[in-house]
Amino acid sequence: MPLLEPKPGALRPRTVSGPAPDRVPERLAAGTPEPLRSELIALLGADKVLWQVSDLVRYASDASPYRFVPQVVVIAEDIDDVSTVLSYAHGKQREVVFRAAGTSLNGQSQGEDILVDVRRHWAGVEVLEDGLRARIRPGTTVLRANAALARHGRVLGPDPASAIACTLGGVVANNASGMTAGTTRNSYRTLSSLTFVLPGGTVVDTADPLADEELARAEPALCRALMEIKREIEADHRLTARIRAKYEIKNTTGYRLDAYLDGTTPVEILRGLMVGSEGTLGFLSELVFDTLPLDRELYSGLLFFPSLPAAAAAVPLFNAAGAIAVELMDGNTLRASVSVAGVPADWAALPKDTTALLVEFRAPDAAGREVYERRAADVVAGLELVAPVASVTNAFTTDAATIAGYWKARKAFVTAVGGARAAGTTLITEDFAVPPSRLAEACAALLELQAEHGFDAAVAGHAAHGNLHFLLAFDAALPADVERYGAFMEAFCRLTVERFDGSLKAEHSTGRNMAPFLELEWGAAATELMWRTKQVVDPDAVLAPRILLDRDPLAHLRGLKTIPRVEAVADPCIECGFCEPTCPSKDLTTTPRQRIVLRREMMRQQPGSPVLDGLLASYGYDAVDTCAGDSTCKLACPVGIDTGALMKDFRHRRHSPREERTAALVAKRFGAVETAARLAVAAADRITDRVGDGPLRLVTEVARKAVRPDLVPRWLPQIPGAAARALPVTRRVGASAVYYPACVNRIFGSRRADHGHRAGDAAGGPSLPEAVVALSERAGRPVWIPGDVTGTCCATIWHSKGYDAGNRLMANRIVEAAWGWTAGGRLPLVVDASSCTLGIAHEVVPYLSADNRELHAELTVVDSVVWAAEELLPRLEVLRTVGSAVLHPTCSMRHLGDEAQLRAVAEACAREVVVPDDAGCCAFAGDRGMLHPELTDAATAREAAEVAARSYDVHLSANRMCEVGMDRATGHSYYSALLELERATRP
Repeated sequence: MPLLEPKPGALRPRTVSGPAPDRVPERLAAGTPEPLRSELIALLGADKVLWQVSDLVRYASDASPYRFVPQVVVIAEDIDDVSTVLSYAHGKQREVVFRAAGTSLNGQSQGEDILVDVRRHWAGVEVLEDGLRARIRPGTTVLRANAALARHGRVLGPDPASAIACTLGGVVANNASGMTAGTTRNSYRTLSSLTFVLPGGTVVDTADPLADEELARAEPALCRALMEIKREIEADHRLTARIRAKYEIKNTTGYRLDAYLDGTTPVEILRGLMVGSEGTLGFLSELVFDTLPLDRELYSGLLFFPSLPAAAAAVPLFNAAGAIAVELMDGNTLRASVSVAGVPADWAALPKDTTALLVEFRAPDAAGREVYERRAADVVAGLELVAPVASVTNAFTTDAATIAGYWKARKAFVTAVGGARAAGTTLITEDFAVPPSRLAEACAALLELQAEHGFDAAVAGHAAHGNLHFLLAFDAALPADVERYGAFMEAFCRLTVERFDGSLKAEHSTGRNMAPFLELEWGAAATELMWRTKQVVDPDAVLAPRILLDRDPLAHLRGLKTIPRVEAVADPCIECGFCEPTCPSKDLTTTPRQRIVLRREMMRQQPGSPVLDGLLASYGYDAVDTCAGDSTCKLACPVGIDTGALMKDFRHRRHSPREERTAALVAKRFGAVETAARLAVAAADRITDRVGDGPLRLVTEVARKAVRPDLVPRWLPQIPGAAARALPVTRRVGASAVYYPACVNRIFGSRRADHGHRAGDAAGGPSLPEAVVALSERAGRPVWIPGDVTGTCCATIWHSKGYDAGNRLMANRIVEAAWGWTAGGRLPLVVDASSCTLGIAHEVVPYLSADNRELHAELTVVDSVVWAAEELLPRLEVLRTVGSAVLHPTCSMRHLGDEAQLRAVAEACAREVVVPDDAGCCAFAGDRGMLHPELTDAATAREAAEVAARSYDVHLSANRMCEVGMDRATGHSYYSALLELERATRP
C-alpha cells in the first residue's frame, strides 16, 4: 500500500438525497450489459467504447431538462466508425443517437441505447477562397470557426448565444440561428454543401456532380420516395402555400418541408432535409458554408423601458432603421444577470416590469456607421425610456468593451437565470416565434398565461425576428409541479398556434418537449408527410427515435431530470456545457459539467447502492486527479462556477491528518526544501549528462508506487536545469519596484537542451531574473530583489493540491513579507510567473488572517509581462527582431487579463506574432503534468498540431512550467517573452 494513500470514502457524499425517481438503476452498476459491450469492442477496439457506469452517467445529461441514460458510448474517430455502428445497429435492431457539444436545450443529444460522441475527433476548419467559404468538421465550435474566418474579414451566418461551446454539426442539425441570423442567415440559407451518412451507411457529398447518380444506384427506393413526396406537395397548392408561409418567420418545428419545394433532385432535397433534422435522418460528417462579411463598425445601445409590451412596441422602429440585432431582456433576466461578471450590481434593484432592448447596427466602414447613428437618434427621440437605477444611461456607444459587456449579459440569459433559480428545480427553456408585428401582443399574452399557471418566467430573445425565449423552473420530483408544467405547455402551445399562427420552435429545433405538439402546429397532412420522410430515409428507425417525432401526447413529460443539491459552489449549474471547450481534461476523462453531473447522480442514489460505489471508484482519477485546477471553467461559465475549486476541496477531503501535517511542515521549512530541490535538479543534470534519463525515470516510478502516484512526479526529459545559486545583486535605494522571482524560477533555470543564443543561462544568455533586472535597469526603472525571498512562495503549491494548513501558512507568510518589502505597498511587487502573480494577487486572500487581508489590500501585485509592456517597453529601444513568434498565453494570464500585454511584448520582438486559435491551458499546472503526463498530452494536442503546421522563429510564453509543458507537446523550446525582449533590446 502506498505510504500516503487517500482517505477511503473521502469523496462519498456527506448527505444523500436519494433514492430519486430518475436514479440510474442497479442493473447498470456494472456498466454496459453484455453482449453489447464485447461486440462493440470487437468491432471498434476497446479505446473507442466507453462502458463503465460513470461513462454512461456523464453522457446522460445535456443542457436540456431531460435525462436519458445510454447503454454504451462510442467515441467515433471517422466515417468508418460511424458506418460500423450503423451497420451493427441495423443488424441488432438497436438505436443510435449522435452527440457533439451537448448544448441542446430539448434533449436532442441524449439516447437510451447507443450514444456516439462526434465531438472529440471531429474538429477542424479549412478556409476556402480567401474566406468566402469554409469547410468545417461537425465537432468544431462556432467560436473556433469564426476565429479562423475573422482573419479574412468573414463570419458565419448562424450566431447562437452558445457559440463558445456549440458545434457546427449541432447548429446545422438544429438549424440554430441566434441574434442576427433570422430567416436569411441561418444554416438552411448559408450552407453551400454537406457530406452526410445515411442510416444505411451510404455516404453522400452534395457538392459532388455525380452525387445524384451514385445515390440512385445505392438507394433507388429512397430516391423514388423522395420525388414522390415532392410531387404530392407541389400538386397541393394550398399545402405549398402553407409551407412557404410557415418559413416567413423563424421555424424549426419538424422537418424542413420546403426542402421538397427548393430541391429539384433527391440529393438537393436531402441537403435541405438534413438541416434541422436533429440527427434523425443521418450523420453530418462535413459542412461547407458560404460566409458573410464581418462588419467591424459597431454602434450599440442598451435601452430601458417601463414594461415588456412597451419594449416590444419599439422593435419595429429599430428594424426599419436597419438594426441587425434587437435583443430583448425582461426584468427577471436583467436582475438575474448581476451574477455575470461586469454587469452593474444595481440591476438587482430594477423594478419588476423593467425591460431592456439591446440594439446593434453594423456597418463596413465609418461612413455607414454614421448613417446608422443618425437613424438610431431619430428612433430614440420618440421613445419613452426609463432610468430606474444609476448605471442606466440609455445611450448608444462605439466602445468595444462596453458593447462586449452588453452582449455578455444577453448571452448569459439561460445560464444566469438558470443559476438564480430555486435550488433543486429543473429548468425549461422555451423558444417560439410570432410575426414581428404582433410581438407586443404576444408578450402581453405570455405574461398573462404565466401568471395564470403560477410561473414567473424570465423572458428574452431575438425581438427583431419575433423570436422569444422564456425560462420556467419547477421541481421534476414533485408530480404536482410536473402536472402544472404540463398544463402550462398545453395552453402555451395552443396560444402560440391558434392565436398567433406562430412557430412552437423558432431556433432550438423540435426536440423531445415539442414533438407531441407537432401536429397542432402543422396539421395532420403536413405531419404525416414528416412521418413518411422519416420512414423512407430511416425505415428501421435506427436514428434518434422519439426526438423529433413522437405520437405519445405526454412524451414531453417523460425523462424530466431531477436536480439534487450538491456542493454550494456547483449547485447553480444548469449543465449548459459552456465550460467544456476550455477544459484541459475534456478529451481524457471528464469535463466540469460531467464532474457535477456525476456528483448529482451520487446524490440520487441511496446509501449502499452499487451504482454509487461504481461512481466513487472512478471519480478519484476521472474527476479529481485529472482536473488541472486552472479554473478556466469559471471564466467560461456565465455564472462563474469554479469546478476547479471544488476539485481542490475534494483533494483536501482525501488527505489524511498525517498528509496535511507533512504538507504544513514543508511550508514551514520551505527555505530548506527550496535549496534541496535546486540541488536535486542540479544533481539530476549531472546524472542525465552521464547516463541519460533512464535511471531517474526508474527512481521516480518506484517512488510513485511507494508514496502515491498523485504526489510524486515522474521524471520528464523536458525538466529544466537548475537555476543559479544566487539571484542578481540589486539595490533597494532608487528602486521603482520590488521584484519577486517565483520559487520555480529560483529552482529551475533554462531547459537542459540547447536553446541557441536566446535560451537563457544554460546557453550563455541571462536567466529570467537576470533578464528582468537588466531590462528594468535599461529602461530606467530599476527593481530590487529582497535578500530574504528564499523560503517564500505564492502558496499555489499547497492551494492546488488542497493542503489547507500549508496553504494558509504560506499565504500569510508571503503577504506579510511582501508588505514589508514594498514599504507597506508604496512600491509595486513584480512577479515573474503568471500563476504566482495570480496566486499572490487573488488566490491567497481567502486564507489570510483579518489583519493580513488589510495588508494585502494595500499591495499592488504586477505580473512581470505587464511590467515590461507598460513600464519598460515605452522606455526601451528595440535593436533587433525575429521574423515570427508563436505565443502560449497561460490560463493564469486569462484570469488576470494580461494576454494583450504578452502580445505587446512579443510584437516588439517579432515582425509576426501568432496566438494559435486552439491555444488553451496546457494542464502542466505546476507539477500536475509530471504527475499525470497524459493530462498535458490531451490538453495540448490541438494547440501542438496547430503550432506544428508551420515554422516559427521563437516560441514564447510567461510561466516556466507551462513552457515545459509546451516543450513536451511540440518538441520546440518555449521560453519567457522577457528573455526575448532582453535580447531584442540588448545594446
